[in-house]
Amino acid sequence: MKIKEIVSLTNGSLITGEENLEQLIERAFSSDLMSDVLTVRSDKLLLLTGLVNIQAIRTAEMSDICCVVFVRNKKVSEEMVNIARENRIAIIQTPYSMFKASGILYSAGIQPVY
Repeated sequence: MKIKEIVSLTNGSLITGEENLEQLIERAFSSDLMSDVLTVRSDKLLLLTGLVNIQAIRTAEMSDICCVVFVRNKKVSEEMVNIARENRIAIIQTPYSMFKASGILYSAGIQPVY
């Protein structure tokens, strides 16, 4: 599934990553615990989280995650946007809960990591 489809399905807003809209995502991981995210190894991975701070973007960077979806209408800071742009990480904000966003993406064909 392409990132632009994820934006649409989650009723999201693309904050960064306009150049990544055609990038394919195959798997997703939902977590607010970044130490758990660091244990995941998968290509074409999407992170769904409600943890809105620099640590979430740095974790995505270290884990080669190309797209982060922030749930529950959480707003990202300018510093987070700048770091995401530097690392070519797409950021999506959605009004949906983590459960709803995960369910929608799973139903649409995104596979879980486990």
